[in-house]
Amino acid sequence: MRRSRTFPILAVLGATSVLRATTGLAAGGALAAATALGAEASSVQPAAVTASRLTHASSEPRNWLTTGHDYSDTWFSPLTSINDRNVGRLGLAWHYDLDTHRGQEATPVVVDGVMYTTSAWSKVQAFAAATGRLLWQFDPKVPGKTAFYACCDVVNRGVAVWRGRVYVATLDGRLISLDARTGKPIWSVRTVDGRRPYTITGAPLAVAGRIVIGNGGAEYGVRGYVSAYDAVTGKLLWRFYTVPGNPAEGFESPALARAAETWPPGWWRSGGGATVWNAFSYDPDLDLLYFGTGNIQPWGRMPNGERADGLYSASIVAVHASTGRYAWHYQTTPGDMWDYDSDQTPTLATLMIDGRPRKVIMQANKNGYFYVLDRASGRLLSAKHYVPVNWSRGIDLKTGRPEVNPQALYDRTGKVWVGEPGAGGGHNWQPMSFSPVTGLVYIPAQELPFPYLLDREFKPQALATNMGIDQADTSLPDDPKARAQALAGLKGYLSAWDPVAQREVWRVTLKGPWNGGILSTAGNLVFEGNAAGEFVAYRASDGAKLWSFPAQTGIIAAPMAFSVAGKQYVTVLAGWGGIFPLATGVLSFKSGRQVNRSRVLTFALDATDRLPAVSPQPISIPPPPAEHVSAALAAQGAQYYARRCGSCHGDDAVSGGLVPDLRYSAALSSEEFWNAVVNGGALEAEGMVSFKTALSGEQQAAVRAYLIQRAQESYAKHGRNADSAAAAGSGTSATPAGGG
Repeated sequence: MRRSRTFPILAVLGATSVLRATTGLAAGGALAAATALGAEASSVQPAAVTASRLTHASSEPRNWLTTGHDYSDTWFSPLTSINDRNVGRLGLAWHYDLDTHRGQEATPVVVDGVMYTTSAWSKVQAFAAATGRLLWQFDPKVPGKTAFYACCDVVNRGVAVWRGRVYVATLDGRLISLDARTGKPIWSVRTVDGRRPYTITGAPLAVAGRIVIGNGGAEYGVRGYVSAYDAVTGKLLWRFYTVPGNPAEGFESPALARAAETWPPGWWRSGGGATVWNAFSYDPDLDLLYFGTGNIQPWGRMPNGERADGLYSASIVAVHASTGRYAWHYQTTPGDMWDYDSDQTPTLATLMIDGRPRKVIMQANKNGYFYVLDRASGRLLSAKHYVPVNWSRGIDLKTGRPEVNPQALYDRTGKVWVGEPGAGGGHNWQPMSFSPVTGLVYIPAQELPFPYLLDREFKPQALATNMGIDQADTSLPDDPKARAQALAGLKGYLSAWDPVAQREVWRVTLKGPWNGGILSTAGNLVFEGNAAGEFVAYRASDGAKLWSFPAQTGIIAAPMAFSVAGKQYVTVLAGWGGIFPLATGVLSFKSGRQVNRSRVLTFALDATDRLPAVSPQPISIPPPPAEHVSAALAAQGAQYYARRCGSCHGDDAVSGGLVPDLRYSAALSSEEFWNAVVNGGALEAEGMVSFKTALSGEQQAAVRAYLIQRAQESYAKHGRNADSAAAAGSGTSATPAGGG
C-alpha cells in the first residue's frame, strides 16, 4: 500500500477526539439520514448520467462526470476560458469548511451545475457548484475503530453518479446508493467480509449499469478482489479475485488456477494481498475494465527464499466489464518485496507510435518506471524510469520483466537495502494528468529512498501489520535538526513526461514530496496543490509558474474544472494527510507542524472571496512522567510501537499533528487511564481499539516505557517548546507568480 518511512498500524493510545476532530460521529454501523437543507435540497436535479454521457464525457466540457473526468482517467479539462494569458486574474469564488481535519483526497464530480464530493470518514456532500451552497450532506457513520485498519488515513477519493443516484464506498466496506436530489440512502450492501480487516478508500466507477469497487488491507492479511454490483438493486453481479485462494476449495476461474502456479506453497494462509484500493479506467469499445493491484503480503521474503512471481499482485489487469472475465495482465514487479504496488491510476490515450495511432494504457508506477502498453492485448510497448531507480537495471521489452539488482534482494543479503524508489514510490496514488493538446503526461513525482531490512523473527500477528521487514531499526533520527536534514533529502517535483519519446520535457522542483494530484486544461495550464500549502497554476508547455494561492494547509487531492452558465471554475479539496505526514511526523514542508484546515476551494476569474486570517498556534509541551524506565524494556517497546503504532502516531513517536503525539499523552502518567484505553477500549469510537488480546501486560508495559523514555528525551532537549512551530501561513488571497 501507499506509505512512507513507517507503516500501517493505528495507534497504541491517546487517540483522543483529534482523530475525528469535530465530526461528532458515534460508533456503530447504522446509516445516518442525510442532512437535507429544506427547499434548497428539493431544487437539486437528479444526476441524469447515462452510459452514453459517460462514454462521451469529453463532449460535455462544462461537466466533470467521473473523478478522472472521463473513462480514460485523463484528469484533463477541454475548457479554455481560464488560460495561460489570464490565469493571473484567478481568485477564490467560494470555499466550504469541512467538518473533519484529516486527509482529503477526493476529486469532486460535477453534473449539470451540482457538485458531488466526499471527505474523510466517507462523508458525501452536494453543493450548488457555482456558489458553494450546501444542498445536502450524508454521513454513513463509519465506526471509529475502522481507522485501525486504514493503513494510510481515513480518506475517501470520491463518488460515482448514475441515473439520478450517487454512489459512495465507505471505509468499513459498504457500497451505498444515494438519491442525488436529497442525499437519502436507497440501498447499502457490504462488499467485504466484516470479520476481516478490509477497508475501502477508493472511488467506485459506474459502467453500463454496474458499480465497480475494490478494497484495501493487504498488510493486514486479506485477499484482494474487484466487485461489480447492479446499480439499481445493489445485487452482486460478478467478482474477480486478484489472488488465488485455497486450492482445496477450487479456483473461481481458469485465470486463478494459472496464477496459483506462480505462488509458493501455502500462500493463501496469509491472504496474499494484491488489493485493488484505488482507481479504475474503462474502454467502452473493448468493454475492458482496467485496474492496478497492490503488493504481496508480506513484503519481505522468508529466510528460505520461498517466493515466486505471485500473480496477479503488482500488476495492471484488464477484465471484461460485463462479466468480470479475465482478459490480460501485465506484472510490473514480479515477486514484489519493496511495496511497489501498481494501484496508480491507469490512463488511456491514443498515441502516435512508429507512425501510427496506438490505443494505449499508461502508468507511472511506484517502482519508478513509466509503462506504455497496448490496451487491447496488454503487450508492453515501452518502459523507462522517470525517477532514479536502483532496484532494477532496466526492463526487457521482449519478456516485459525487470532485470533486478541482486543487492536489492535484502532477504538474501541480510543487509539493509536503501531502495530507490522507496515504499512511498516514485509516484503514489495522487493522479497524474494527460493532455491531448500538449501530448504530455504530468506526474506528481517524488524521490523517497527507503531502508529495507528483513525481519528474520517475523511471524504474522493479530492487530498488527505483517510485512516481514524490521520496522523499528529504520526510523528517522530523533534530533530535530538531523530529522529535518534527512527529510530535506526527500524530493518532490512536477514532471512533464513525453510518453512516446519516454523522456522528461520539463520539471518543477517543489518543497518536499507527497504533493497533490494534477489537472491539465486546454487553456495551456497545469494545476497542482502541494505540501507547502500552495495551490499553483503552471504553463503546460514549459512549466512556468503563473499563479498561486495560499491554501493554509497542504493539498494532496487532484483538482478538477467545470463551467456553469458559461463561466469556468476550478475546484480542489485542501487538507493534507495520508501515510506520509502520519508516519514521518511531518504535517507540512512549509513551517513544520501546521493546523490542518480541510476545505473545498473553488476559483474563478476576478472572484473576490477570502479565507479567514490565521495566526500562529504555539504548542505547549507538558512535563513528562518522572519515573525511571529500563532502557532494555524501552528498547522492546520500540519494536512493538513500530509495528502497531508508528504509521499513525509517527515514526519514533513523533506525531505529524493529525493525531495525538503519544509522548505527551496523559495516559503515560496514569496507569488507570492507560489500562482503560489500551485494554478497555475506552477510545474505540475514536479509532483506538483494545489491545488486550494482542499485547500481554509485559508488552504493554514495554510500549509505555518506550513512550516515557521518548517523552523524557524530547523534554530534556527542547523543554516546553519541543516541536512547536507556527500554524499555517498568513496569506489569504491569490498571488500571481512573482507577486508579493
